[in-house]
Amino acid sequence: MTAHSADSAALSARDQAILDAVDAGFERALDDLKALVRIPSVAWDSYDPAHVQASAEAVAALAEGTGIFERVSIERAPIGDTDELGQPAVLAVRQARGDKPSILLYAHHDVQPWGDVALWRTEPFEPTESDGRLYGRGASDDKAGVITHIAAIRALAETVDPEIGLALFIEGEEEHGSRSFKRFLELHADVLSADLIVVADSDNWSTEIPSLTVALRGNAAFNVRVTTLEHASHSGMVGGVVPDAMMAFAKLAASFWHEDGSVAVEGLTEADFEVPEQSEQHIRDEAGVLDGVDLIGSGPVLSRVWAKPAITITGVDAPSVPDASNTILPTVRFRVSARIAPGQTAADAFAAFQRHIERHTPFGAVVEYDSIDLGDPFLVDTSGWGATATKQAMADAWGAEPVEAGIGGSIPFIADLVQQFPSAQILVTGVEDPGTMAHSPNESQHLGVLRKAIGAEALLLSRAADHRE
Repeated sequence: MTAHSADSAALSARDQAILDAVDAGFERALDDLKALVRIPSVAWDSYDPAHVQASAEAVAALAEGTGIFERVSIERAPIGDTDELGQPAVLAVRQARGDKPSILLYAHHDVQPWGDVALWRTEPFEPTESDGRLYGRGASDDKAGVITHIAAIRALAETVDPEIGLALFIEGEEEHGSRSFKRFLELHADVLSADLIVVADSDNWSTEIPSLTVALRGNAAFNVRVTTLEHASHSGMVGGVVPDAMMAFAKLAASFWHEDGSVAVEGLTEADFEVPEQSEQHIRDEAGVLDGVDLIGSGPVLSRVWAKPAITITGVDAPSVPDASNTILPTVRFRVSARIAPGQTAADAFAAFQRHIERHTPFGAVVEYDSIDLGDPFLVDTSGWGATATKQAMADAWGAEPVEAGIGGSIPFIADLVQQFPSAQILVTGVEDPGTMAHSPNESQHLGVLRKAIGAEALLLSRAADHRE
């Protein structure tokens, strides 16, 4: 495994000692990551919550083991205004010494469901090293983010204590919508309040070049039920006269896009900012686009991913082909997952969808909505000391200048962080890379990226004491 490639001559003795501590502790950090991956901590309602609890307990033990925190606990918060509690989160805190700044470190220990095991080359929850990567569900998203925080803190504890305030918040339901996140912030605002918030849940430009994520699309996800009949009917008896719900669904769904696949919902906006160049072939290779299949949309590739809206239908409640009968369906339900460009609120985007659906639903079909999830996009303010210090730490730990990048995905809870802590600098970092395949079968973590991400965060934490607001 390649150790840190920073120019040693350009680093202080303290910085070099920290990176040496990261390298010396890397195998331990990797073992800890493997132990976390073995816990199938899916927070969705249909999965065993005991695994999420076990994952939280394992993370809490890691936080305790750093020896740096004054208090470590496992906490739950109510979901909205209900009596239902969210999944367990780990909270570890220590106060700043003197006038040193405080930093909040966020990651999540829950994972996506593993899906079809047959599509995995390795067992989803048996961490497997191959060609410099660790394979397994959650190996990257986001248990590697958890380990980045833990290992960076260990490196500090073994070298120099910068006396900064630290709060570690490891959430247990990010993949299930962070349903109790806002209430958790409210209940623990006194210890979570920080000068700088680091969200370790994003990716990097490549395995050799780090990224600071500066733009995130928002999301609007919701179910639509289209109904045309009171009951099903024989297609031979009334077909050609009676409108079936599947036909209504197909026509309505097709109205969401122009012929080139770009979004056709009036009222969904685009952002206007510069993007780096990237070839269409790069994204074809990354996404596994089949030969002969065209890409969709227009304009620079990264503008389509970072600065424009996108719409995907992610599920349809309909009979499977083996169960298909000669029946006109009375109702069809489908799920829309839309990405919202920076600069538009998710509520405004959802209202645009409702107007569009009202205008384009055929045959006078009845439309109903349920399971509406909205998350606002986010543009990072990079003018503060936190962004400057983070980019320098990345450059020193990686041996390469970082890219300010956008991502097409969403981290909706950042809007809650902004609302609860309006004066905090919020930065989005991560341990993923273009080959990670997060949320997909064969998710993996590049081990060189993990090592460098730990080093960058350790340098940032050690240098934070030098900054004042």
